[in-house]
Amino acid sequence: MPTTAEPGMKKRIGFLSFGHWHPSPQSQTRSGRDALLQSIELAVAAEELGIDGAFYRVHHFARQLASPFPLLAAIAARTSRIEIGTGVIDMRYENPLYMAEEAAAADLISTHSGGEGRLQLGVSRGSPEPAADGAHSFGYVPPEGQDDAALARAKTETFRLAISGAGVAPANPQMTGTSGLLPIQPQSPGLADRIWWGSGTRATATWTAEQGMNLMSSTLLTEDTGVPFDELQAEQIQLYRDAWASAGWERTPRVSVSRSVIPLVTDEDRQIFGGRPGHDTQDQVGFLDGGLARFGKSYIGEPDEIAAELAKDAAVSAADTVLLTVPNQLGVDYNTRLLAAIAEHVAPAIGWEPARP
Repeated sequence: MPTTAEPGMKKRIGFLSFGHWHPSPQSQTRSGRDALLQSIELAVAAEELGIDGAFYRVHHFARQLASPFPLLAAIAARTSRIEIGTGVIDMRYENPLYMAEEAAAADLISTHSGGEGRLQLGVSRGSPEPAADGAHSFGYVPPEGQDDAALARAKTETFRLAISGAGVAPANPQMTGTSGLLPIQPQSPGLADRIWWGSGTRATATWTAEQGMNLMSSTLLTEDTGVPFDELQAEQIQLYRDAWASAGWERTPRVSVSRSVIPLVTDEDRQIFGGRPGHDTQDQVGFLDGGLARFGKSYIGEPDEIAAELAKDAAVSAADTVLLTVPNQLGVDYNTRLLAAIAEHVAPAIGWEPARP
């Protein structure tokens, strides 16, 4: 049976924003500028509530957040405690060495004297997107014999080597007096241990552990065995932990899952979410990217009821971090109230306590 979170590891909650914007009267987030500035303000508000993390989806060729590092650096400069992360960066689009420089810079901005940075970077192969072969338009085409997944993994390996301080470029002896390999600069100590792989299957969870990365699991899995979503995801987590132990890594890994949690506390909550169809609160099975997928249910309802349901969620119990998806187009004020309601009425049921300054 799946285990609970690692003994002694603090249960954390964070929010996950997809950063949608749309120029419609119903949206409080009508432009790219709105999405970016509101993302910063929500992170500041979440830190004040004692929330542990502010995470952002990266998605290209859509009205969503796309270039994460200017945003992450801006949040780092406005906050002092909260973890700052992505869920996830599509590595097919990235120049891994330039990304290593940007990630280290953002992490250093988030670092207090004598401590480590707060950056928690989720990376992966990416998900279905509006553009056909969008990464190819960025100039990144898999070599002969490779597919997009292999390209993403190869880039991730290069990125991780670079942030670990490995030499990656031959030195110019006329400038350096040496002929060795130069590492990228700056370096940010500890960042290499704060890379997460977004895994959608049990097999990729095992691979993630073998690579020594933390595990980030979403509200869907691109496979289905007929068991409830939370049980399938808990099995994925257990396989990951077993593989981690077999690999002999010394540190304790982090594991996150994502959930949609909407406690109906105010009349506005009930007006917006109270009439949602019943299928939203049940697992769904469908086809995604050419294969069968199982989608986890949303937790929508009275606070005490969804707190009790969430406490029984096998994968939530097994993970140390729960990322709560937020309806960002409802604006900063609404989402701050939503996070406050979850913090007060729901999260204590899964063993969470607010972070202290």
